Amino acid sequence: MVAEEGVRRLRALGFSDVDAAALWAQFDEAERRGKPSHGHGRIPWLEGLEGFDPSAQPRLVEDEPEFQRWLGNGAVGYVVLRRVAEAQLASPPEHARLVVCDRTFPTGMLGHYTRKLAEGGLVALLTSTSPPRLAHPGGGPKLASTSPVSLAIPSSGGDPVVADVSMSAATWGDVVVGLASEEDVVPFGGDRSYKAFALAIGLQLFVDSLVRESGHGAVLLVARPQSDPVPALRRLAGTVRLPGDPK
Repeated sequence: MVAEEGVRRLRALGFSDVDAAALWAQFDEAERRGKPSHGHGRIPWLEGLEGFDPSAQPRLVEDEPEFQRWLGNGAVGYVVLRRVAEAQLASPPEHARLVVCDRTFPTGMLGHYTRKLAEGGLVALLTSTSPPRLAHPGGGPKLASTSPVSLAIPSSGGDPVVADVSMSAATWGDVVVGLASEEDVVPFGGDRSYKAFALAIGLQLFVDSLVRESGHGAVLLVARPQSDPVPALRRLAGTVRLPGDPK
C-alpha cells in the first residue's frame, strides 16, 4: 500500500487530514521496522472496527505537575497516545510524570510513541492493555492481554535505544494480518513461559489499578534523564544491533 491510498482510506473513515497523515506515518513506520502486525494491514482492520469516533479527540481531565489523566473520549487509541506524547514534549515534567490514559484502544506499536519522546530528550516507559489473550501456560481461562511494553532512552548521539516487546509469542496483530493463528498467542519462552505470563499479569494489573473508566487503557511514565548512558553502551556493543535500531 502506498501513502496516497492509505491516507485516502483513513480520510474516508472520517479522520481529519492531520490524524489520517499521523496514522499513516505510524503504520508505515511499523512496516519499515519489520512489524507488519502494526503496519498497513491495520487500515482494513480499522475499516471493520466499531466503537470509535474518528472525529473525537481525547480530553485532559486531570493535570498536575507530576500526574495527568487523559480520557479517550471515543477517539481511537492511536490518536489518544499521539496527543499525549505531543503534550509531554510541549510541556515536559520538571523531574517525572505519570500519565494514565482511560479508554485508550487500540494503541499499536508502542515504540512509535516512546521513540518520539526519547528523540525529544525524555526517558519513557509505556504499557497498555487490550482484550484478554493470554492464559497460564498450564491452561485455564485467558487472564491478561498480550501486555506490550516499550522503554526508550534518549542519547546525546541522537540514536535512542527503544525496546518494544509483547509478552506473547505471537501478537494479536499477527493474527489480524494473517501471520499467526489464535493458538500462537501464548506467553513466550517455551518451558520458561511462566516468566512472560508473570510479566503479563503484572502489567495488566498495573494498568487496571490506575484507570478509572471501564475498557482498556495505557500508562506512560516520562522523566528527564540525569545521565547519558546510551553512547557508552553503543561503544561497548560495537556492531551488535541494539533494540530499536534499523535492521
